[in-house]
Amino acid sequence: MKNRNYIICLSGALALLFSCSNDDKNYDPGTTTDPVENNEANTTYAPAFEGQTRIQGLQTNTEYEKKVITSELSSPWGIKMLPDGRLLVTEKAGNMRIVKVTGEMSAAITGLPAVNATNQGGLLGLCLDPQFATNKMIYWVFAESGSGGNRTAVAKGKLSNDEKTIEGATVIYRANPAHPSTLHYGGRILFDKAGNLVISTGERSVIETRPLAQSVSAALGKVIRITKDGQPASGNPTFSQTGALPELYSIGHRNPQGLALHPSTDEIWVSEHGPRGGDEINRIKAGANYGWPTITYGIEYEGQPIGDAIQKMEGMEQPVYYWDPVVSPSGMTFYKGDRVPEWENNLFIGALSGKHIVRLAIENNRVIGEERLLAQENQRFRDITQGNDGALYAVTDEGRLYKIDKK
Repeated sequence: MKNRNYIICLSGALALLFSCSNDDKNYDPGTTTDPVENNEANTTYAPAFEGQTRIQGLQTNTEYEKKVITSELSSPWGIKMLPDGRLLVTEKAGNMRIVKVTGEMSAAITGLPAVNATNQGGLLGLCLDPQFATNKMIYWVFAESGSGGNRTAVAKGKLSNDEKTIEGATVIYRANPAHPSTLHYGGRILFDKAGNLVISTGERSVIETRPLAQSVSAALGKVIRITKDGQPASGNPTFSQTGALPELYSIGHRNPQGLALHPSTDEIWVSEHGPRGGDEINRIKAGANYGWPTITYGIEYEGQPIGDAIQKMEGMEQPVYYWDPVVSPSGMTFYKGDRVPEWENNLFIGALSGKHIVRLAIENNRVIGEERLLAQENQRFRDITQGNDGALYAVTDEGRLYKIDKK
């Protein structure tokens, strides 16, 4: 009875807190529950602040439904809605397709550069030009083989009028150095409010490249900010170390597979895979160091500590939130709108090993509740986006495309 009374009181306090939110909306994130994670952690590391991990659970009260639009995609990796309501999807093997909300799927769009789809490589994230309705320009990330090994590469091209090919496909950026590893490419891309491209790159996983996440002369394990032509964006931070690359925006990332802009602050948020434990959600500050591999809340897959087994260091940012055990966070989006009022400004993240969609309610840049959606589907959720119709659309490694919306 004590626990029940506590939950009721806490839920009421949350409702009161959100009724005084900055946008003056009456905002109730839902019914408070026990934390959604109750499995044993891999470590005994202590969080840096209360609520940094294993926050209380939430339950959405508004009725919503999920619909499988198609199950015929082949390892989809990225999804964005076109202005007319159809969905543009990348498939890991190197294809791009257009899918109608009725489930009808186009043939593979031709004209894309070859990808190396081995292991974690392939055709990865994508985004549309802000003026796509008139210029038909698409930007995407892919794993590219070349001299010295493989790279995270960024390309752009124009969707032809008949929508069968990409015209003038051009690689505009390559994250150096190359390495034979076929792991940890990162691979998400979006436009910021200034019209520049933001890209996440992985540190390629292997021991010899892992330290490059801390090197400002390497583009691995970074958030990169460039123009549409692949040049360093104006206003990028200046790193003081010798040989710093001008395209760097933040450093110290492991394998960031999710990028999203906060709808109210326009800040960049990132999801990244930790090792065994230590998956993270980070709010990106220009010029900041997010710590990998110097600090981490995880351990090696075999169980050994990483480095000096420290979780905090001066000059290195703490994650807004972390998971142990991992959920393997991938593509993500913030929810904007009132079709499901509890979800306003919440962060939705595809969980791969977790096999669900994470919902994080956030207030003042702190997570105040977590919910797991569609866990009963038993799918590896790879990416999620909000359509211009207000619904959420998610793709899974198993080939499904879901629509999630108010019932």
